[in-house]
Order: sequence, then structure tokens, then C-alpha cells
Amino acid sequence: MIKMKRILFITIAAFAISCSDNKNEFDATGTFEAVETIIPAEAGGIIKELKVEEGNALKEGQVVGYIDTIQLSLKRDQLLAQIKATQSKKPDINSQLDVYREELRQAKIDQQRMQNLVKADAATRKQLDDATTKVAVIQKQINALQTQLNISTTGIDDETQTLKVQINQIKDQLSKSKIVNKTTGTVLTKYAEVGEMATIGKPLYKIADLSTIILRVYITGDQLPTVKLNDKVKVFVDATDKTYKEYEGVVEWISDKAEFTPKTIQTKDERANLVYAVKVRVKNEGYLKIGMYGEIKLSK
Repeated sequence: MIKMKRILFITIAAFAISCSDNKNEFDATGTFEAVETIIPAEAGGIIKELKVEEGNALKEGQVVGYIDTIQLSLKRDQLLAQIKATQSKKPDINSQLDVYREELRQAKIDQQRMQNLVKADAATRKQLDDATTKVAVIQKQINALQTQLNISTTGIDDETQTLKVQINQIKDQLSKSKIVNKTTGTVLTKYAEVGEMATIGKPLYKIADLSTIILRVYITGDQLPTVKLNDKVKVFVDATDKTYKEYEGVVEWISDKAEFTPKTIQTKDERANLVYAVKVRVKNEGYLKIGMYGEIKLSK
């Protein structure tokens, strides 16, 4: 399809070049085009709302509809409940350690008492050693329990984090269930309707910014040296059978590759004719349409 369009464009250019030999009225001719963006569905489900009609002017970021999100919402609620249940299994480290900490405090008091009694020859060395051993044993129990509780807590936190990641994925899917317009412009074609099943990537509508529009023309090799980027040119489109509407255009792109003129060619000289594509940007007050013919006059 693209090749056919290019052939049509170049044929038009060749026709314009041929006409210029007779009347020298225009330097090149072509058709108007615009950057067309197809807005796809980013989620799957039934389209519940799509406030888009051909010819509507939409702004970037505008929400124009949404796709059914009930199942996603239910899945999110389920994950939130799982997080709550998982967190409830997390051990209370301080309350479980407090018992051992109290035992350790008492054991250290007994150890200190024994040290004082040993100094006063009121207790044996073995009694002091037993008190010291008891302090060491309780400390090891505390350390072991602390490690066990930390491992359990870490496992529960990791499980919770996995669930939170799933919730974030659901939130992303929910946000993509909103049909958000991606670019400012005018709706050219609508592909879907409310009640239809949307799949990820399904085209919903096509939009293009027509506030400025591109006239693609083709110039000859002889004209190429007279055309530069940002040159201002006069653009003409048919108004009536004998009159034209005039616009100011700016050259924004010149092809660096030549193309053969695609017409029925009989001689070698004619086959040597080359043309170069040129894009001219024109401000559009609403009259210019995609596919319309236009002509230009180059600045002298």
C-alpha cells in the first residue's frame, strides 16, 4: 500500500513537472499527509465505554473510555486479604524474647551474688561456675530464638513482598484498562464499539494532529539546488475550478535519495529523470485534508 502511494505521489510530481514545461505555473505538486497514530487497547476485556467518534478533537492524556475491570478488582482484593493473613503470622519478637530476657536478668543477679559470696567464702567456686553457666545458656537461648524469629519474619516479609508485587501488576493492568488518548488531534477512523471484546493491541481508533499538515511533493534534480531546509514556499490548493487558496509553507525535510519518475518511459533519456521527495509543513485552519492535492512555488 505504501509503495502504491509513493508511486501515485511521484506520478503526480511527474505530471506537475510536465505541466510546468508548458505553463511554468507551479514548481511541484503532491498530496497532503499527516502523522497518523493508531490507539490500541492495553488491556483485554469487554469495552464498557468509548467516547470517540470520527471527527472528534481529543487532547493528549484525555480518558475516552474504559475496559471491564471487575475481575482485576476482585483479584486485587484477594491479594490484599492474603497480605493481611500473611502478616498476621508474623511473630511478636519482643514479647517472645521478654521471658528469656527476664530469666537472663535474674541469672546475672544470681551470678553477681555468688561472686560476692565466693569473695566472702560463703559459697563454693562450683556454685559460682553454675551461675555463670546458667547466664551463658540463657544468652545462647536468646540468640537462637532471635535468629529463628528473624528468619521467620524475613520469610513472611518476602512472601508479603511477592504479593505486593502482584498487586502492583494488578494496579498497572487497572490503569491500562482506562482508554487514554496518546496524542492531541482529530479522530480519523473508529475501529471498535462499546460491548465488543478488546484484546491487548487491538486497534480502537486512529488519530492525527491536523493543526499542521504535511504536503509531500517531488522536485527534479535541477530544482534541488534551489531548495533548502526551512525555506518558505507558497502552497496552493484548489478553491474553485479556476481559483486557489494560498498558504505559507516551510520546507522541513528533503530526501537524500533520488527516485525514478514512474511513468511509461520509452527512451533512455526519459528514464534518467530523477525526482526528490520534499516535505512542506503548512499550518491548517481546518480546510486542508489528508489526501488533498497541493502545489508549491519555490522562493526565487
